[in-house]
Amino acid sequence: MSETFFKKNVHSLFFVVVLLLSKVAFSEDSINYSGAGDNKDGYDSKNYTTKSLSLDHRKGKKANLVKYVTRKQLGLPLLVVPKNNPITEKKVELGKKLFFDRRISLNNTMSCGMCHVPEQGFTNNEIKTAVGIEGRSNLRNTPTLLNIAFNKFLFHDAREYSLENQVWQPVLAHSEMAMPSFGFTIKKLKLIPGYTKLFDDAFPDEGITIETFGKAIASYERSLISANSNFDKWYYGKNENAVSDKVKKGFNIFMGKGNCSSCHLVGNNSALFFDNKLHNTGIGYAESMGLLKNKKTKVQLAPGEYVEVDNNIIKSVNQQKKMNDLGLYSITENPAHRWLFRTPTLRNISLTAPYMHNGVFGTLEEVIDFYNEGGIENELLSPLIKKINLSKIEKEDLKLFLESLVGENVNILIADALSQPVGDLTKKDPNWANEKDMGYNK
Repeated sequence: MSETFFKKNVHSLFFVVVLLLSKVAFSEDSINYSGAGDNKDGYDSKNYTTKSLSLDHRKGKKANLVKYVTRKQLGLPLLVVPKNNPITEKKVELGKKLFFDRRISLNNTMSCGMCHVPEQGFTNNEIKTAVGIEGRSNLRNTPTLLNIAFNKFLFHDAREYSLENQVWQPVLAHSEMAMPSFGFTIKKLKLIPGYTKLFDDAFPDEGITIETFGKAIASYERSLISANSNFDKWYYGKNENAVSDKVKKGFNIFMGKGNCSSCHLVGNNSALFFDNKLHNTGIGYAESMGLLKNKKTKVQLAPGEYVEVDNNIIKSVNQQKKMNDLGLYSITENPAHRWLFRTPTLRNISLTAPYMHNGVFGTLEEVIDFYNEGGIENELLSPLIKKINLSKIEKEDLKLFLESLVGENVNILIADALSQPVGDLTKKDPNWANEKDMGYNK
């Protein structure tokens, strides 16, 4: 390249280099999708500057999810799929479309994916308890859907046993998606262009029914399997270099002094990191007794700007009174079941804050401190929970171990979810202002 040519074209060459570098920097493979898109890290500082990602770089990338159901991942057992709902690509794709479609709510504003946010571990990192249609508050924290297919019990209080049945509760709940009935939901789906064909393709000779709606969304949720973490590569894959020595020490604390594995089980060939049981840790008891309440709440108005607001003022503007959460008791009304909640998985736990059934803890450090002190004493406290007396270094090692449990394919699952449209309304969608659309006046 001659010196003259370079001088004449230096600006053009510079532009090409910048463009190539930007494509490398923002390629699909280089993006870490985990975390809130509107990143507010450091928002407590007056010197805050946004780190939020451009929407152009969060469009996602479609993946083959069926393979995660049919192939065993290192660290997890092979999933047993119900015989009455075998996994197929068409079911998974239909279920994913339904999961992210805001039209599956009364006023077309709320979808499953707006509580179970893919980038936030299929939970919601930004609020303690879920918020549904029209800002209606829910009692509990949004549980992660990653590896939910291995759960024997669903919901924090274990009131459901089947993914196929589970989906109807948030769809019909007044504080979530607020659809008034099964029939209304099915009718609405039939009126939305495109769904009739998608259901006919996924469920030949069945069409849109209560059963096929549940089966489709369950198929998508069943595909959200994530393992082969750094921990798995070390412990089950025998790769000594997969984790640090501090992670290994943290695992030894987890299995030994910490007694964490008494509820978060680890087997010889796989580890679900939960026991499919319910336990009373004291959190539910303390909340019911008002032991977790402060007289004032710290409210942030702007970067670095806070005010203390009296809780009586906050209470005065609430539209609904928050009920005491008694856990399994609310299902069985057995006094021995007060404040029993399902053991959550620890896989991908560093992605799924806040923690506990009510989202009371925002960090893993807080969770570790809570169990280190032996939970909160009450007459029904689980006998497995006792004061541990971990040192500062032991706590750090335990946290590093927990952070090693992020599945290898999490970014793929998130990118696939982000590639799905959210169900924007079109002129062809049913107009609910016209009663004839529902057949009420024909």
